[in-house]
Amino acid sequence: MRSAVVGSGIAARQRQSDVRCYRLAGCCQARYDGSVAIRMRLHTCMIHRQCYRFRLYYNRIKTVYAIALALWLGWWTITTGAAAQSVNPIYLAEYDGVLSSYAAGYIRRALREAEAANAQALIVQLTPRGAVVQEARALASDLAAARIPVIVYITPAGHDAGAAGSWLLPAAHIAAMAPGSRFGIAAPLFVPSPGLSESTQDLLLGEQLQQFSAWGVERNRNVEWAETALRSGFIATAAQAIEANPPIIDLVVRDQAELLQRLEGRVITLADGSQTTLATLGQRPFVVDVNLVEAFLLVLANPTIVFILLIMAGLAFYAEFLSPTVGILAGLGALLLAGAIIGMIALPVQWLSVLGILLAFGLVATDLFVPSHGTLTVIGVGIMIASALTLFDTAQAPGVAVALWVVILVAVLIALFALSGVWLALRSRDRPVTTGQEGLIGRIAEVRKRLDPEGMVFVEGALWRAVCENGTAEEGELVRITGIYALRLTVQRIDPESS
Repeated sequence: MRSAVVGSGIAARQRQSDVRCYRLAGCCQARYDGSVAIRMRLHTCMIHRQCYRFRLYYNRIKTVYAIALALWLGWWTITTGAAAQSVNPIYLAEYDGVLSSYAAGYIRRALREAEAANAQALIVQLTPRGAVVQEARALASDLAAARIPVIVYITPAGHDAGAAGSWLLPAAHIAAMAPGSRFGIAAPLFVPSPGLSESTQDLLLGEQLQQFSAWGVERNRNVEWAETALRSGFIATAAQAIEANPPIIDLVVRDQAELLQRLEGRVITLADGSQTTLATLGQRPFVVDVNLVEAFLLVLANPTIVFILLIMAGLAFYAEFLSPTVGILAGLGALLLAGAIIGMIALPVQWLSVLGILLAFGLVATDLFVPSHGTLTVIGVGIMIASALTLFDTAQAPGVAVALWVVILVAVLIALFALSGVWLALRSRDRPVTTGQEGLIGRIAEVRKRLDPEGMVFVEGALWRAVCENGTAEEGELVRITGIYALRLTVQRIDPESS
């Protein structure tokens, strides 16, 4: 009896345990009542219990995997960020215009900032539009002696770098050009200094040849063209320069992205003998922008701007001379002239041409007061055109010149202005005088005191002594003024029938 009770208790506890497992698996919400149907469903609960344990283990594994993945991604981000910060930056200086002393100053400032930041390289992206040879040579020496690699890149495709390319490309640690671009000039690159003997000139020429040779040996480039360029002139395209043996330049690339790609892994030897390896893939260059003062000076150093400022200053002074405005136009002319002088300081100006422009203004102004029928204007415009085209010394600054279309436009405008002035002057000469005493001739006057033959007449708000030439005129009659002599009018009676 006791064993039966114990057995029934064990069976009850087992059934309760199975129900709890069944409920835990979510397979049964009913209460256990000991029926056969429930016992069969409890048999199925074991399978669901195993499924629940599998889902539980799966969720735990998934959570651990997600945490591990998040930790790995965080570690990878930190390590790659640190690696990116460990790569020194690349500096970029971009310039488009005349290579004058002001432009060279901007590039030198970019080089100093790059060296101070311990940059791995400085890219000088140039679009030269003429260059002062002396400034180009001095800048080339500074770039060659830089403490960091300097890459000179001539762009865009098809551009002519002129004398600037002849000096800066050999001096750069890496010389790159866009397809179709070229460098060099058809005139001698060596500019003799006036006042020096022939032997001294030969020494200076030999010094420049030696400089080109030293750069060629350090960069493993062709320098056979240098003597030809210095003595008689040399021009080469990007394709010719890269195909020479050894090449004159290092790279021909389409754009800045390709340049950075092809610079990757290059070993550069600096002037002090140290070597550095470039890591440029994925790098975004830091652009060194021109500051406000540099931008102002670079604008004034444009040869076309210098010419326009000179013309505008001359017009302001001329307008002040014709109609005084308490010095306002004169002050404006002085400011314009000061801007032109600041620009001319950076460029080799031929002062004889400046005097020619002033002479041209003088001739055009004189034509308004002298009856030359436009001859002086034609001569003045011709002198101005010749002076504008020769305003800068092309031997010292190849490619530096005033834009031809600006010269023609200014000449046409000045000619039209002068011709209109001459036409107005000639037209005014044919008009009768309408002011002063001569302006009274032909006017109608009223007799205020009987003319017999002398009396008084009233005209233009004033009384005049008058003499009648054709008889007497009574008070109140109208007479016509025919002349004036010694403050006395001569008049004639007006015939009522003719009037």
